[in-house]
Amino acid sequence: MTYLKRWVGSRLLNRATRRGGLDLSKMRIVPRQLSMPLRREGLDPTPELGEVRETEPVHKLAHLFGLNVWVVSGHAEAKAVLADTTNFSNDIRPLVGSDPDKPSEGIGGLGFTDPPDHTRLRKLLTPEFTKRRLARLEPAIEKIVNDQLDLMEAKGPVVDIVTDFAFNVPFLLIADLLGVEESDRDRFRALGPARFDLSGGGIGVFGSASESREFLFEIVGKQRKNPGDGLIGSIIREHGAGIDDVELGGLADGVFLGGYETSASMLALGTLVLLRDPENFARIRNEPGAVDAIVEELLRYLTVVQVAFPRFAKHDQDLFGQQVKKGDLVAVSLSGADRDKEVFGLDAESFYPQRAPAAHLAFGHGMHRCVGAELARMELRAAFTALAHRFPDLSLAVSEDQLRFRDFSIVYGVESLPVQLRAAETQQAAG
Repeated sequence: MTYLKRWVGSRLLNRATRRGGLDLSKMRIVPRQLSMPLRREGLDPTPELGEVRETEPVHKLAHLFGLNVWVVSGHAEAKAVLADTTNFSNDIRPLVGSDPDKPSEGIGGLGFTDPPDHTRLRKLLTPEFTKRRLARLEPAIEKIVNDQLDLMEAKGPVVDIVTDFAFNVPFLLIADLLGVEESDRDRFRALGPARFDLSGGGIGVFGSASESREFLFEIVGKQRKNPGDGLIGSIIREHGAGIDDVELGGLADGVFLGGYETSASMLALGTLVLLRDPENFARIRNEPGAVDAIVEELLRYLTVVQVAFPRFAKHDQDLFGQQVKKGDLVAVSLSGADRDKEVFGLDAESFYPQRAPAAHLAFGHGMHRCVGAELARMELRAAFTALAHRFPDLSLAVSEDQLRFRDFSIVYGVESLPVQLRAAETQQAAG
């Protein structure tokens, strides 16, 4: 037994014995055995994940602290698990300790909620994300994107796509959507990336989640007295006492969680893919409508949300030939499923927007599919279109081997992406 397993195991097993259950929120290190679905080589999932998918699409990843952990990486198998609310639960509360006097330490939101609570809460949120209501955001999205491009141009000729564009666009959009006041935005901005970083174990993830919820509970409390123009105020006006502050804070937190870091990673990594593939970058400029298929392929190819919300088996069952026990944790590898050759062809490991359409799982599937999927598409289409037109000669300002990626994060991303905005001769002519 390794030192890590002894260190983690002794503490968590002792805690589990004392408290009657494993508390993931107190875990300081996530065991290496669980990291395989989150590891990548550049933009590609680790080859080990592909090998497992080919031979055992439902695979026992580990047995830790009395808990079996399974990873599902086949596309058909992933869809089946994601859609199955009869045999699986999303309620993670038995594995996360919480203080009832501190609502910010609770889980909340949609991702960790089962029916009937999930059904009731989603009905409150879904009307805000219909195509009709989202259409009103198109001018705001275009303005946010173009304003950021103006700032980049003024700052150039070399900028960092991550900090100067990819994080700013979704942050401003989500802040506007929720109705977060200007005076609260600096604090709000810092709350996203740590939510997905597992390098500090469960303590880091759940600690940052608690801080984020505390902030959003404050915002909900303010808007309960004086509802704003955003989503929070709209739900308060329409439903009033029908939703309490903890539930509304959880919904707002889910919108923030699903729309900030994920979109930022897609914008940064998507730009990197397009810089590798100047032909498709040019197609965005020159072929009306080409951006739609390019964005869909970027979503599939990158699948930045690497694993879905965890599922827990409600009872002993046969899962595609594997014997899963009641309480087992089942992790669906979205990035693995979206590289399945049975669905996406023998070139599934390649970025190829001209491939025949197939249903990717970048937004999940079933009851817990991302409610903001269409908003994310609108944002990506607007951002890549504007970027391709404004900076047609965009290029990397460093060699690709200098880029640093997030090694152990639920949402995959790149730390920095320095780019040259214009070709050298263009800059000289402008000068």
